[in-house]
Amino acid sequence: MMGKETKIVTTPVDFEREIGMTKPDHVVYRPRGGDSGDTGNEHFLVFDGPDGSLMTVWTQSTAEGRSDQHIVFSRSDDEGQTWTKPRKLAGADPKTGKGMASWGFPLVSKSGRIYVLYSRHIGMNDIFTHTTGWLGAICSDDAGKTWSEEELVPMRRTIYDNPDSTIPPNIIVWQKPIRLSCNGKYYTGLTRWVSPSRGYPPPTKSWTSHASVVEFIRFENLDENPRPRDLRLTFFAQDDQAIKVGMKEHPHQPVVQEPSLVNLPNGWLFCAMRTMSGHPYYTVSEDGGETWRKPEPMRRFDNGPLLLHPLSPCPIYQTHEGDYFFLFHNHDGHWGKWGPEDTSQHRRPICIARGEFRKGAHQPVWFSEPKVLMDHDGVGLGPPPPGTTRTDLAMYASCTCGRGKTTLWYPDRKFFLLGKKIGRVLMDALPVKQ
Repeated sequence: MMGKETKIVTTPVDFEREIGMTKPDHVVYRPRGGDSGDTGNEHFLVFDGPDGSLMTVWTQSTAEGRSDQHIVFSRSDDEGQTWTKPRKLAGADPKTGKGMASWGFPLVSKSGRIYVLYSRHIGMNDIFTHTTGWLGAICSDDAGKTWSEEELVPMRRTIYDNPDSTIPPNIIVWQKPIRLSCNGKYYTGLTRWVSPSRGYPPPTKSWTSHASVVEFIRFENLDENPRPRDLRLTFFAQDDQAIKVGMKEHPHQPVVQEPSLVNLPNGWLFCAMRTMSGHPYYTVSEDGGETWRKPEPMRRFDNGPLLLHPLSPCPIYQTHEGDYFFLFHNHDGHWGKWGPEDTSQHRRPICIARGEFRKGAHQPVWFSEPKVLMDHDGVGLGPPPPGTTRTDLAMYASCTCGRGKTTLWYPDRKFFLLGKKIGRVLMDALPVKQ
């Protein structure tokens, strides 16, 4: 699949034109630009607030990985048409620039307490600045008006962390945790980047060959409204049981990231993940997330064609029981003049495939033929100087399914934050093999 080349823009960007390129139904955030520190926006997680509102947290910065990276919160009382001015929840000390906060994700207890957990950098780097950190957490009992002081949530260490226990782990939770159909507890996947001290040297000069594995967390007592530091977490797929997928050219090097989870009608869990193999991979749990099947490349259906996808987010979302949609690029990273390591360039267009549960199938979710859902014109967006702009339409996204409608919430070029309705007409036009 070929796409439009990245454009070198020497005149001011027409933001009104660019914001409409993916034909959004909602505009949640448009950066002010300049020296406002808001030209990087990603990890965009919209969720149902306990008071009937829509709420969101995301990671904001001048650009990804810079020291001003922080977590912000906003809400909408009119189903996403308008949003409040973002409020900073956690981030660097403006005087020292230390203590960046990244990759926040929300959980709402049954009584309405909102928790936001995130990676808190403490000045130690084990691999990447924005991944090495302790698990910080805050909570609100008044629908986000006020928030508690930050506390740290205890984390189990693994054989992939630095053996020096004073150095934090390298982890990212990139999607909203889901409630398990078997017991109602929150459950999520996480990427654990392997500490360089553990003997997995990257076989190429690109960050895409740094070793990583996938694990899972169950939140045991969140509905009891504990203080953040008293949250009790159980970890699965740990140590030698972690999910691993080798690189295509270097199969000894595990590179698998960003697990996305859905419940299946039979009580199982289905998990999609990104890899450097040229394909998304999946794994299945038949026991509520306690154990996981050996990962395999995703196909359209059993013994069918493999799906193509580079190292880019590939989320799967549920619309209703047994019905899903999957977002991917439909190429393996060789796209135009770009190769698999060019992740800020080849992460487009966004294609959609409908998924349906198939009882008794080896791969329990089968998919339709893909359809292009959206793209833009190749103009890079972001802060000065040249070279820091992005053209990727990477799905650091989320989905809400309330009030009879499904909405995909996504960042465009890690700049604009937008929403697009996923209607029944679109889904019904994507038949899945019977």
